[in-house]
Amino acid sequence: MKGKWAAGIPPRFFEWIIKGQLAISERPGGYARNHRKVRRHEEILWLRNEGFTRVVSLLPSTHNLHAYDEHGVVYSHVPFGPHDDPAVVLPELYSALKGWLADGERVLLHQEELNDRMMGVVGGYLRWSGLVPSGPKTIAVIEQILHRQMGPDGRQLVTLAPELRGHAPLSTL
Repeated sequence: MKGKWAAGIPPRFFEWIIKGQLAISERPGGYARNHRKVRRHEEILWLRNEGFTRVVSLLPSTHNLHAYDEHGVVYSHVPFGPHDDPAVVLPELYSALKGWLADGERVLLHQEELNDRMMGVVGGYLRWSGLVPSGPKTIAVIEQILHRQMGPDGRQLVTLAPELRGHAPLSTL
């Protein structure tokens, strides 16, 4: 492959949450009916070329995981479906993220699409880890980064963060 496509293309709605360390996007290749194998390939190439060391899928299913294997991309699967209990899933996810980031990994976190729940997950991480001191400030930061308003589902996850196992009241990164 030659030319500008050799480097791949960024996933849709790609944004850095912690510059150079933690980013989010919709699922590489797109979501549901819009998913395309060629686009997935180009987006995974881009992630690899940009130095991402881990992709974390929050999909309740194993979609895309085989593609990461095929392209030699390290991944982790932490299913977080609409009916999963955040108080069970998020402490595991947040503890793992904290470790990966402390080890210098460059992580992309994705769900099917970049929605309110995904905003709440990353906002919750900022609040849980102590990187942002309050819930309202966390919501404002995420809304500014993503250029969209966080709805009630996302706000609920940010509010829950300080109550989760492992919460750090002060920044530890």
